[in-house]
Amino acid sequence: MAKYKDIGGTTVGFRSGAEEYTYPSGFEGSIYYNSSNGQFEFVGLGTGTWSSGGNLNTKRYAAGASGTQTAGAIFGGDADGGSPRYGLHEQYDGSSWTEAADLNQEGGYAGGTGTQTAALKFGGYSNARHANAETWNGSSWTEVGDLNTARFGHASVGHTSTSAFAVGGSSAASGTAAVVEQWDGSSWTEIADINNGRAYFGGSGLTTAGLVFGGNPENGYTESWNGSSWTEVGDLNTARDNLGGAGADNTSALAIGGYNGTANLAINESWNGSSWTETVDLSTGVRQAGQSGIATAALSFAGVNPSAARVGVSEEFNVPGTTTVSFTVS
Repeated sequence: MAKYKDIGGTTVGFRSGAEEYTYPSGFEGSIYYNSSNGQFEFVGLGTGTWSSGGNLNTKRYAAGASGTQTAGAIFGGDADGGSPRYGLHEQYDGSSWTEAADLNQEGGYAGGTGTQTAALKFGGYSNARHANAETWNGSSWTEVGDLNTARFGHASVGHTSTSAFAVGGSSAASGTAAVVEQWDGSSWTEIADINNGRAYFGGSGLTTAGLVFGGNPENGYTESWNGSSWTEVGDLNTARDNLGGAGADNTSALAIGGYNGTANLAINESWNGSSWTETVDLSTGVRQAGQSGIATAALSFAGVNPSAARVGVSEEFNVPGTTTVSFTVS
């Protein structure tokens, strides 16, 4: 029988009718007393579960990504030791990956935003930092306006191919950069810098409500964008770099995997707009993976595992809704 603490702090077992109630997988909740019917109620909020997705055709790490959980895309990336550097592009349909047209500029550590049918790739590394940007129209990649600052290892913010941020990264001019550039569908413009310059960090959200977190050297710094400025907010519980991010805006996000200086991590943290909470871990530690989707329905794929080998696996994260169960104390 599952056991919980009631509102008085006493550990209790509970039943739903004559049957023992089994605590549902992927939920955390609280016990309340319902004075209208004289019963206790368990109100559970889904915390999420990871499940296996399809394997990529080509294993890789440090690739660009776009799309949703069931319609994701990966482009570019590196093989073991950084050679070869790929321009390869694959798309996910919720069960398997299919190869699509390659990028014009191969390389790893690029940024990516947009959907599976309308994506933007920007920056990256291929023997040197580059400023190249390309858009995907569902059938081919087209080179568009370059970034003002060549960089790699930057964070990506945005959900479309016509509105995106390239945040920080490693630049030739300053090493670790704080520079942020905004894409408006035709050109890049520098806007307000982040407070803490860094590389190899996570980003999520919109160009009107974005979030960046973690980074190199291993840190937990989190900054929120309100449409005009960046504000430092609550740090990650586990400082790390080379992590991934998924989220709809600056009030809801996931910080997935990464590297803490000694190991590749399976840790997954959830952001609620003011603080981070550790939630359900990946099945295995991974750094430099790609992510798509939002905080309640995310996809993580590729990367480097704890054995320092590149991988082609993908995992789907789903958060169930709420559940309420009435019970009597036994």
